[in-house]
Amino acid sequence: MSFELPKLPYSYDALEPYIDARTMEIHLTKHHQGYTNNLNNAIAGTEMEGKSIEAILENLDMNNKAVRNNGGGYYNHCLYWEIMAPNAGGKPTGALAEAINDAFGSFDAFADAFAAAAKTRFGSGWAWLTVHKGGKVEVCSTPNQDNPLMPNVGCEGTPILGIDVWEHAYYLNYQNRRPDYVNAFFNVINWDEVSRRYNENK
Repeated sequence: MSFELPKLPYSYDALEPYIDARTMEIHLTKHHQGYTNNLNNAIAGTEMEGKSIEAILENLDMNNKAVRNNGGGYYNHCLYWEIMAPNAGGKPTGALAEAINDAFGSFDAFADAFAAAAKTRFGSGWAWLTVHKGGKVEVCSTPNQDNPLMPNVGCEGTPILGIDVWEHAYYLNYQNRRPDYVNAFFNVINWDEVSRRYNENK
């Protein structure tokens, strides 16, 4: 089975004014589509064909740049679309809220750590909230399209929240003001979905 570009669970303009419709459309139909096509080409005829994206990334030869870059790009963006929603934001509740408080002391301290990871990632990359078996959470960041599922990226656990800080994610609206985009992102986080992923992977 080839990987397919997912459909957004909301309209292109649903996240405005925080993320504009034109950025969403280009991001999905050009960038994510490109990663999808290139991933399918890279795994065609190999032992990776037919495996889940998680299985591919967890057992990845990191020297395989085509699968590393495009497999990461495919997975990362699939997560990114799902952990955002219109009329979202706020704070998590339940077990995830407790895990965040245990790890960071408070939600505000977590938000500061996550924002700092996103704002200080040099060049292109992602910032993550991950969960480890047992329920502990951590914030980390990775360059380019690397993610915590991959071996030896210095960022471990299962990603449950991620922000794309490649310029294509925000440049039309925010230009070089990455911190403004990062701050706006908190208004569209779908904490119900992040919590579901936390409970599924803890």
